Amino acid sequence: MPFLENFNDQTPLQMIGNVIDILLVWFVIYKLITVIKGTKAVQLLKGIFFIIIARLVTQALNLETLGWIMQQVLEWGFLAIIIIFQPELRRALEQLGRGKLFSSSTLNEESERNRLIEAMSKSVSYMAKRRIGALISIERETGLSEYIETGIPMNSDITSELMINLFIPNTPLHDGAVIVQKNRIAAAACYLPLSESPFISKELGTRHRAALGISEVTDAITIVVSEETGAISLTANGDLHRNLSLEDFEVKLRRIWFGVEQQQTASSWWNWRGKKNG
Repeated sequence: MPFLENFNDQTPLQMIGNVIDILLVWFVIYKLITVIKGTKAVQLLKGIFFIIIARLVTQALNLETLGWIMQQVLEWGFLAIIIIFQPELRRALEQLGRGKLFSSSTLNEESERNRLIEAMSKSVSYMAKRRIGALISIERETGLSEYIETGIPMNSDITSELMINLFIPNTPLHDGAVIVQKNRIAAAACYLPLSESPFISKELGTRHRAALGISEVTDAITIVVSEETGAISLTANGDLHRNLSLEDFEVKLRRIWFGVEQQQTASSWWNWRGKKNG
């Protein structure tokens, strides 16, 4: 085969160069995908793939009129892309000129983390001051689908305003837990398993028992705002961290949700008994 003959004729240096060339092309394509991810350009790419497939089908079935239309769309489509997505292209070129194009994914990830922490902190602070009871469980590695199915589907972006509104007393969704899955509010008014540990303090109510219960059977992070006192608590891996200040809450939530969590220690027995841990 000509391809194999050309491949065999290459020197080791040329082969290394070809491999580097292919890897660089794949890297550029990957970074471009991360840049357009979450923008209108994603829908554009889907449309382009649909047109290309339609063009191939028209060629295979010999549909001359439809094939001519598809060909015109492909020929003039590049100019249309430049006109329609001029702001996005300009932004990408500006990032390239500043050297930020290939670091944008990391910046976007960090920005999203900060947004999520800020939304959680703002909503928890509002509810704690007004003693609005809340129960929020965040999925990590262990799936929470069976608990999500017990509630009302949401599939919504996480915002402090929506989170607060879900727990306003005497509203249809305030009773139960809100479950966060893949950085989105998956469902509200969900039922969580109650902990049956005999070491739980008698002063803890149903929300704290549910938070501990889900943390004993999954690796979920659960946030509790007490309706009686407005105290902020957090559970993870069977540990209950009670009476957290807003600053401590933010630190613990960021570390456990996005950082490297410390190994569980023997202090969890005291945490179950309701020892202040923050």
